[in-house]
Amino acid sequence: MKHAQEKPLTPGAGSTLTKLREWFETDTGRVFADIECELARSVLPNLFGYHLVQLGMCQGPAFSASSRISLQLCVGLDSACPQDCALVCAEDALPFAEASIDVLVLPHVLEFGRDPYGVLREAERVLIGEGHLLILGFSPWSLFGLWRLSLGWRSHAPWSGRHLRLARVKDWLSLLGFDIVLTAKASYRPPLGRMRTFRGLDFLERFGAYFWPFFGNIYMIVAKKRVLRVRPVKSAWLKRRSLVAGGVAEPSIRSEADAGAEAACRVDPGP
Repeated sequence: MKHAQEKPLTPGAGSTLTKLREWFETDTGRVFADIECELARSVLPNLFGYHLVQLGMCQGPAFSASSRISLQLCVGLDSACPQDCALVCAEDALPFAEASIDVLVLPHVLEFGRDPYGVLREAERVLIGEGHLLILGFSPWSLFGLWRLSLGWRSHAPWSGRHLRLARVKDWLSLLGFDIVLTAKASYRPPLGRMRTFRGLDFLERFGAYFWPFFGNIYMIVAKKRVLRVRPVKSAWLKRRSLVAGGVAEPSIRSEADAGAEAACRVDPGP
């Protein structure tokens, strides 16, 4: 299949996500990738439809593998996208018709893209009514975020991303007409390169989930595209329903004979 490009590709999310995918292949990165796949696995089997699209990370972790949707497509964001990508496009110009996708998966696209709000706006366009959006990202309010502050001068992922606060992304989604279905956080260890030390801090996963769940390294958002329901208004010209069957009741007319017969039937009780 030929690559579909609706606008010229410029360095943006695609090339950076390629570097992020390479980091996910390191020993430390694989641990984070497994955690993210587990988060996605907790919700994707319950999201149904005909078409699922994952944006970016086509040769990376299998974020969408747990979905029951049979027709799944991975769209690349880089002109050097591997053969696994059926399409290549800019992250804010998806080559899909309006309201044509049931589930859209965005693994770290917002934090490494040029225009994260534009990506969400495009997601709203292609999703069907009540379609679902799954977002994975690194939280700045975490040990991962602290490491980024000290290593952000490096020009490679994952430290080069613009990590977005969970609350900010939720606000954007609300403005675009999404309802938040759920949010989740996971991973509480610092992203150390030495695996022996990193594995020795495994107890922080249990402690963090219990004592400081807000400071998880990874967040997941599942949002549903809101459908505006129009309440029908009854037109003023419609005929009102009659309280009496058959129309307005006609006044009864009694003849003089009927009145006399009625008077004869009365009994005078006397004095």
